[in-house]
Amino acid sequence: MTSRTLTRPLRIGNASGFYGDRFDAMREMLGAANADSDPLDVLTGDYLAELTMLILGRDRLKDPARGYARTFLRQLEECLGLAADRGVRIVTNAGGLNPAGLADAVRELADRLGLRVRVAHVEGDDLLPTGRFPGALTANAYLGGAGITACLDAGAEVVVTGRVTDAALVSGPAAWHFGWGPEDHDRLAGAVVAGHVLECGTQATGGNYSQFAAHADRLRHPGFPIAEIHEDGSAVITKHPGTGGLVDTGTVTAQLLYETGGARYAGPDVTTRLDTVRLTQAGPDRVRVHGVRGEAPPPTLKVGLNRLGGFRGEVVFVLTGLDIEAKADLVRRQMDDALDRATSRPAHVRWELSRTDRPDPATEETGSALLRLVVRDADQDAVGRALSGAAIELALGSYPGFHVTAPPGRGTPYGVFEAAYVDRDDVPHIAVLPDGERREMPRRP
Repeated sequence: MTSRTLTRPLRIGNASGFYGDRFDAMREMLGAANADSDPLDVLTGDYLAELTMLILGRDRLKDPARGYARTFLRQLEECLGLAADRGVRIVTNAGGLNPAGLADAVRELADRLGLRVRVAHVEGDDLLPTGRFPGALTANAYLGGAGITACLDAGAEVVVTGRVTDAALVSGPAAWHFGWGPEDHDRLAGAVVAGHVLECGTQATGGNYSQFAAHADRLRHPGFPIAEIHEDGSAVITKHPGTGGLVDTGTVTAQLLYETGGARYAGPDVTTRLDTVRLTQAGPDRVRVHGVRGEAPPPTLKVGLNRLGGFRGEVVFVLTGLDIEAKADLVRRQMDDALDRATSRPAHVRWELSRTDRPDPATEETGSALLRLVVRDADQDAVGRALSGAAIELALGSYPGFHVTAPPGRGTPYGVFEAAYVDRDDVPHIAVLPDGERREMPRRP
């Protein structure tokens, strides 16, 4: 397939806002995508966040063949045939730290299902092998949509990426559909806004909405969002008819302002001027997004870095009845003494008393407060055995009614996220096409 320029709107939906989002959403979206009355051209899935990259980094430590969102494969097992029947292309960042591995797994799945599906992937974002970030567990640059555009140009029906910006899952298909070039800043900025609205799934259709109380009857099972993107970069945000939730200027505004800072929203494809965005209610569950202006992208790319910060342990003491403050003081002193006697006292100790108890309670639960102890250390034993032993040994020798919410376990690892910036010329952006050709994208738009 060669590059094309179409004038009809591109209808693009999103079926995942994070790794762990509603499993049935992909099937729901494809099942509602009637080719005649309510079609979809592209279905995206956003699985990556800073925490997700840490989780995938730990997966990769256990098995170098892993490092991608395996939930996506299980969803695709139910839905790949349906997507092929409906002519819907799938674009996802579920490749995480191993987009090539996930692309191979999708091909194997297609073969097993007896389907002929053209699969491509985007790579180059993983900077860990460069050695520039010693001590990092993951180091991934945020790429733009150009590699996705190239894969779709080459006829890919499933495109798997690693760490691209969330909005690139929309701007890449939009540039493919309309034949936009890297200099089409206003159009790309409009697509980035549409992508930013879609990226968190049902947050655009009433999820986590501050005005939820006025619409609670519609929010039991909100539908996932759709953007109808036009050639000039404007878009209409909507959802499939008959699905729950709502789309109005309030829900779209709330998502538009989510995780943004100033008026200039810098990205690898374009710097989007958020102060130019205009929203208009265009009908029931239809919001028009228009007037968006864009500027050239910055010369640098953001890099997300995750490292293991050490180990964390926790125990929650339940304090019931009278004298809550005195009970909390007693158990603090007892635990501090026990940790001082331990072979290795945790480096960081934090206490927090939550007064969840109520006067004249009707139940034990409503008459109880929670005292939380959190410890951190580079040594797992210091936050595992030392903590659990000290806590459980108090069972018969502390405050009346002593109990904890759950037995303390072994210390669990925790991660630390940081952001860095590198010259975009130092980061390869490679589209691996369905026939295996490796095509590198221009490093400066």
